[in-house]
Amino acid sequence: MKGVLFLAYKFFLERKRQSGIATLGVAIGTAAFIVMSSMVNGFQKYFLEEALNINGHVKVFVESPIDEGKILRKVYKDGAFKVLGAKPQPKRDKISNYRFILENYGKNTDVVGITIHLVGNGVVSYGVKEKPATFVGIVPGLEDKTLKISSYLVRGNLKELERNRNGVILGVKLAEELGIKEPGKKITLVSPNGTLYILKVVDLLNTGITEIDKSRVYLHIKKLQDILGRQGEVNEVVLKLKNPDMAPYFAKKLEKETGYKAESWQESFKNFLSIFKIQKIITRSVVFAILLVSGFGIFNIIMMTVMEKRREIAILKAMGYEKRDIILVFVLQGIMIGVLGGIIGNVGAYITLEWLETVRIEVEGIIRAKGFILDRNIYYHIFGFIFALLVSFLASYYPSYRASTFHPVEVFRSGG
Repeated sequence: MKGVLFLAYKFFLERKRQSGIATLGVAIGTAAFIVMSSMVNGFQKYFLEEALNINGHVKVFVESPIDEGKILRKVYKDGAFKVLGAKPQPKRDKISNYRFILENYGKNTDVVGITIHLVGNGVVSYGVKEKPATFVGIVPGLEDKTLKISSYLVRGNLKELERNRNGVILGVKLAEELGIKEPGKKITLVSPNGTLYILKVVDLLNTGITEIDKSRVYLHIKKLQDILGRQGEVNEVVLKLKNPDMAPYFAKKLEKETGYKAESWQESFKNFLSIFKIQKIITRSVVFAILLVSGFGIFNIIMMTVMEKRREIAILKAMGYEKRDIILVFVLQGIMIGVLGGIIGNVGAYITLEWLETVRIEVEGIIRAKGFILDRNIYYHIFGFIFALLVSFLASYYPSYRASTFHPVEVFRSGG
């Protein structure tokens, strides 16, 4: 075994420049995998974590049904015709049995919290500026227990909504667009029927999710019920679960028991999840392409070494080296490149990630941040190293096998 290792090491050093370039290719591929995985997964995890924290895992609401065959069934029974583009049927936007949901699911050990909302749309104005907004009526105690909303408030004044029913909490981007820089200002809320209400901004909501911060306005649920003329009504129930993956199961169960539409977070964010899936495919494709090029470099180096060392290989076989020993010599040469490249790539990725964490830039899109959002996970380093070894092994195996097929007599007869 020592002889095999010595020969592999010697062949590796004989082509220093080529071996160095191949090692560098593996290192770049490994580092790219680790850094890109950390950046992509960091962004995705941050978005989903914050979105679920503020929106919950399961949402129960009223859905207006669309029955395209209702008209035809009154006249025809065989379904010979089909209606396209039927209008949704009007349905009262009210969950009448929300107390049943609160009582039954509030006792469920798999449910962390449950809260109720009254949601409506309107306009918020400050001075001459007007902006459309989504009004969300909440019960502050239930809301904070379920969604921890106070952790997203600039001053943490959620309880102020209980003390001051004429208070509102504005999304920080909405406030910015209206020209409000701090709580304490009075705004005008325009209800759907055109009635004006003067309310005081008691706090600002800063979730980091642009769409929410640009549109959401929180009020006490009783105040919003008065504004919308919907006394005692609720049109949304939100559940937060211990295990987010159980959301589809709870959604189906709630639909069956309540008769209302229940939507899991996987369904609510399916468009984003599709985008995230595409991002991961692109990331892996880029890394695979880099490592594939590195693999061809390793293949080329070892194949050239094999062709140049035909005579030495023949001598080794004549000395008693078996076929597997010859294969091992050249496979080990490839693995040396993979190990060295994997180590350098891991170190390079670590240094790069450390640097990226210190970079402060304004990032604003789906989410807002003051720098790169990274997912520092040791498994990315392990997978990157294993992937480098795997590519190196596969790239070196065929040339190694080719070397093991040389017959000493034929090599000597042909002059080596």
